[in-house]
Amino acid sequence: MTVYQIGIDRLTIDTVKEIIQSKQTIALSTVAEEKIIKCRAYLDGKMSKTEEPIYGINTGFGYLQNVKVESDQLTQLQHNLLLSHACGTGNEVPKPIVKLMLLLKIQSLSYGHSAIALTTVQRLVDFYNHDILPVVYTQGSLGASGDLAPLAHLAIPLIGEGEVWYNDQKISTVQLYDQLGWQPLTLQSKEGLALINGTQFMSAYGVSCLLQSQHLLAWADAIAATAIDAFDCRIDPFLNLSHAIRPHKGQLQTAENIKSWLKGSELIAQKGKQTQDPYSFRCVPQVHGASKDSVAYIQSVFETEINSVTDNPNVFPDEDLIISAGNFHGQPLALTLDFLCLALAEIGSISERRTFQLISGTRGLPPFLVKNAGLNSGLMITQYTAASIASENKQLCTPASVDSIVSSNGQEDHVSMGANAATKCLRVVENVERILAIELITATQALELRRPLKSSPKIENLIQDFRTLVSFNDADRLLANDIKSAVRFIHSRQSN
Repeated sequence: MTVYQIGIDRLTIDTVKEIIQSKQTIALSTVAEEKIIKCRAYLDGKMSKTEEPIYGINTGFGYLQNVKVESDQLTQLQHNLLLSHACGTGNEVPKPIVKLMLLLKIQSLSYGHSAIALTTVQRLVDFYNHDILPVVYTQGSLGASGDLAPLAHLAIPLIGEGEVWYNDQKISTVQLYDQLGWQPLTLQSKEGLALINGTQFMSAYGVSCLLQSQHLLAWADAIAATAIDAFDCRIDPFLNLSHAIRPHKGQLQTAENIKSWLKGSELIAQKGKQTQDPYSFRCVPQVHGASKDSVAYIQSVFETEINSVTDNPNVFPDEDLIISAGNFHGQPLALTLDFLCLALAEIGSISERRTFQLISGTRGLPPFLVKNAGLNSGLMITQYTAASIASENKQLCTPASVDSIVSSNGQEDHVSMGANAATKCLRVVENVERILAIELITATQALELRRPLKSSPKIENLIQDFRTLVSFNDADRLLANDIKSAVRFIHSRQSN
């Protein structure tokens, strides 16, 4: 099994995808280890020579910044910090995202500006490699002083506290250490702060949403092409001439994708079509393309973030400086996570419109795509479900980043709310997957009602594959099961 070396190459979204899909283990590179050791040694040397207050190292935190802590209490200070800040609540963070949090926290600590001890980072690496996943909660972060509460829950197992998932069981960290023969760590000065300051909760959610978005955008094109053929649409809107004179990259790419999916279709080649198709079919390149371009920009922001140092204070051994600054502030992520909600919600919105058109009983298709309509309601209520979800997405698109609330007795007087943006973005992603699943059900049903004419070889192969999970709908049945199966189909397969 390949081992990914932290600290050699820049971490990209594609790299993260490869690490996850290949189930790679990780290790600190020699370069990373040297940087971590050097920074820790610098801080130890600094603290042995000065009595000056240095934020979070020999002082209290937040509003308590001016409270001096004696040198013999610095370890206790860091221990207390993790315990006091582990006050998350709500649902548990999905385990794959917790694992991403571990990876991204290790990456951020590897640059040698956090004064973390090598043994502490190595314990995080061990957690990642052994699938020891701390129990983290979705609520509690303001997305400004780092993701304090979620990251505290991520970190408290290091000191023997909290709960973890291990071997598909939720157990106390005490039980875990008994099983493995491990000992809790004793944190040195600054370490607790290095662990809980940072944007890894927001970042992990964002990376997960981006990976799923890439997958769903590819599926959106495939399903839209199926619907276009099922609705007896024209090929003209996808010809290159129109797109070359408005050459947005995503638009050009989408038009090519649609043409590729429709190549060789008997239906698309038919004569006597209407002069224009509804926007939800005709404007697929423009709408899907705009979302793709948006996702590309959002990806660039997140790739900068996951290759950054986001705790506070920042330690610069070569310059002999310890700087209290604001790299923990999640504003870049809050804005782009809100943007990602918008970009994806529009994919769901236009998909729901295509579903509406397909079941409308026009263009030679029976109402609600069923024989004996009246006795059977067919796919009528699938559109209700899609509409409900699309409407929920519109509500979730209310930006979290325009909000702020004063905390820490006024010291932290502007916050990003990026954590809320992150958790609702995941809900939008999951919702879009369900809307696309419903469109896939309706589009494949409509295509089969056009037999004996066939669609393209690619779409016919898609239908054949899909029919292994969801059969043709001859008469009314429990459609919730079909939707579940269609979601599973999209989630588990690549569109090609």
